[in-house]
Amino acid sequence: MKSKITSALADFFFEYETPRQVLVRNRRVGVVCRLIQLGVLGYIIGWVFIYEKGYQSTDTAVSSVFTKMKGVGYTNVSGTERVWDVADYVFPPQVNASFVVMTNYIVTESQQMGKCPEVCAEALSPFPLPRKTLNVSVQGQMTGVCVNATKTCEVLAWCPVEDDHTIPEYVHSSWFSNCKLILAFHSSLTFSHTVHVMIQTTYRDIKCLHDPVTAPLCPIFKLGDIVRLSGFSFETIAKVGGAIGIVVDWTCNLDANVKHCKPQYNFHGLYGNPAEPDKAKASVGYNFRYAEHYMENKTQKRTLFKVFGIRLDIIVQSLARKFDIIPTLTAIGSGVGIFGVATVVCDLVLLYLLPKREFYKNMKFKYTDIQKPVSSNVKWTFKKKGKTGAQELLSRSEHQ
Repeated sequence: MKSKITSALADFFFEYETPRQVLVRNRRVGVVCRLIQLGVLGYIIGWVFIYEKGYQSTDTAVSSVFTKMKGVGYTNVSGTERVWDVADYVFPPQVNASFVVMTNYIVTESQQMGKCPEVCAEALSPFPLPRKTLNVSVQGQMTGVCVNATKTCEVLAWCPVEDDHTIPEYVHSSWFSNCKLILAFHSSLTFSHTVHVMIQTTYRDIKCLHDPVTAPLCPIFKLGDIVRLSGFSFETIAKVGGAIGIVVDWTCNLDANVKHCKPQYNFHGLYGNPAEPDKAKASVGYNFRYAEHYMENKTQKRTLFKVFGIRLDIIVQSLARKFDIIPTLTAIGSGVGIFGVATVVCDLVLLYLLPKREFYKNMKFKYTDIQKPVSSNVKWTFKKKGKTGAQELLSRSEHQ
């Protein structure tokens, strides 16, 4: 028993087994094999290395964006003149990666807490309502009293209540069309893990103006150009508001000089489809309300603003690539493994599709029968005669 175990261990550690190979001279199989290998080689070189950059490792960026609004606007609504600066039309005042630029508004002045009739687009029906209907409406707490003059319900609210059923034409058309508003970006980002590098947008001409063709790197934009590049009608979006995404895209190949790492700016409308008519869109517009409170004759009052504006969301997306030996070896190893597909396909053709498939099976596989061991003379003949001896051995086995 000990000798058997020792012999088995010696055979395991000190012997090497190699797969049997058969050289097949067949033009069709050879052409199929080479075509598959060429296809795999083209995939590895063209797709993995050239297109997907499989020899590089990737990383995203830790980034920040600073924005600044410039421009002063002028409006004349019903004879009331007013000048609007950045503190009036930008929300929030400390501009960050998401902010709103006011383009239209509805103002309700001198509101104070009290009881007054609701304002509805159409009179309620049936009318009058029961006097004890005490629920909350959109504009306040119902008192259960009906107002015959307006055919609406009386509410406890800030009076007079806001009437926003008719949206005025956008009031900032003059200074928007005259390009008084400029938006400036100062973007910076740091790539980590793969490489530590600080990249910041710089532009020598601070008086430049962004143009996709002539000045694609300029970080200063007109609001009108942003709306136009996003695919929307400026007149519509200025009246009812909307949302636009500004994508700052950093795609950098850090194997080259870092000065070639430059941002690209893209603009996308974030609601509806720009190709559809405005009335067909499911959701059009963006608005919110805010109030300015003050005291008058010891009475608390407020001025309510319903603001229509363009919400600008700045989105930074980044991808840095740099050569790395580990993904390179991984890509090469996986490519070499795919070469085995050619062998599998050719074996299937040889063993199952060709007319001489039985002959190829006998050449590829060596069959043994433990009940009839092969004699030493036959083994000697196989070793001495080479290929001729192998054919003779196969013929003998077939006769047997």
